[in-house]
Amino acid sequence: MKTTIARGIKTPIIKSGDDLATIVVDSVLRSSQENNYEFSDKDIIAITEAVVSISKNNYATIDDISLDVKNKFNGDHIGVVFPILSRNRFSILLRAFARVAKELTILLSYPFDEVGNGILDEDKLRELKINPYSDVISEEDYVKHFNNYIHPYTGVNMVKYYREICELENTKVNFIFSNNPSDIKKYTKNVIAADIHTRFKTKSLLKSDLEMTVYGLDDILTKPINNSGYNEKYGLLGSNTATKDKVKLFPNESRDLLNEIQKRMFEKTGKKLEVMIYGDGAFKDPSTGIWELADPVVSPSYTEGLVGSPNEIKLKFLIDNEFKNLRGQELEDAVARKIADKNNNLKGTDISLGTTPRLYTSLLGSLADLMSGSGDRGTPVVLIQNYF
Repeated sequence: MKTTIARGIKTPIIKSGDDLATIVVDSVLRSSQENNYEFSDKDIIAITEAVVSISKNNYATIDDISLDVKNKFNGDHIGVVFPILSRNRFSILLRAFARVAKELTILLSYPFDEVGNGILDEDKLRELKINPYSDVISEEDYVKHFNNYIHPYTGVNMVKYYREICELENTKVNFIFSNNPSDIKKYTKNVIAADIHTRFKTKSLLKSDLEMTVYGLDDILTKPINNSGYNEKYGLLGSNTATKDKVKLFPNESRDLLNEIQKRMFEKTGKKLEVMIYGDGAFKDPSTGIWELADPVVSPSYTEGLVGSPNEIKLKFLIDNEFKNLRGQELEDAVARKIADKNNNLKGTDISLGTTPRLYTSLLGSLADLMSGSGDRGTPVVLIQNYF
């Protein structure tokens, strides 16, 4: 049985306008020559979303974002509901919102944001007998009881940090702390729903009040503003700070790029590889409680062979039950037959008890994200072999 292997593939530094298909294909082929391995059908080339957006020059400035927000709202007081606490992800977007509004009211969930970043002291919360499911914490009470709280891993008080961003744009800012998005209605009728994975629920709840004007981050920059970049499906979701005045947006559907890479690899190797773009992995760090997935999806684009979810046999269940009296080669042969029956779609072989249903692209993208990291490894392409 072949072993699943994931390889980080080094590439040249990728800049706007580069021919990414050529860079990816050449880098993967060079790696195979230097490390003496061959390709098989259904091997996977995974490309980090960052280099896709960079090569396509998919950027937008703070002023581009501000102009789109200005065009969407009638009123100078804007509410921002459930933003994550992120210097890289959200702070530059907040600058854009502050630049167009005279006043912002920011509603923050507590005790954590959507991806697990803490915003206040949980022990103090219990001491004060505050119920996160029903109670609203005013800014005055936050300052009185929680103002000295800093993020345990960044050492930053994100409320103070977000306040400073707004004040630098000469915008008045208020904070409220609640897990009910409807509490924003007491302050303004113009709202940006800034959450990621819960955005549809939040927008639906707020839009039930017909007096409200509500947009999500996924509704802003869905088309170019002044020749800016954009994301037709996700807007500002998945964006990252690129410079002090510019964001890199999540890549648009890139099936043409992926099909071209697949075609060239087939011409070079005679094997049909699958190709995908990946962003954040879909996993939660148990030591920090922080969920990695701040992108709207793990993979925004992939070739057709990666559609679907695994139907896996739970080997531990088989070994402890049906094959509990078998050992050695007899056990190996029995397991191999069961897997073969499952792959041939025979009835009675779906021993999937306890397996977690996930998309192939979520599993593969998470593996690729762990392999490539987010630092200076210089491996924005990951080759995964023998996965299927």
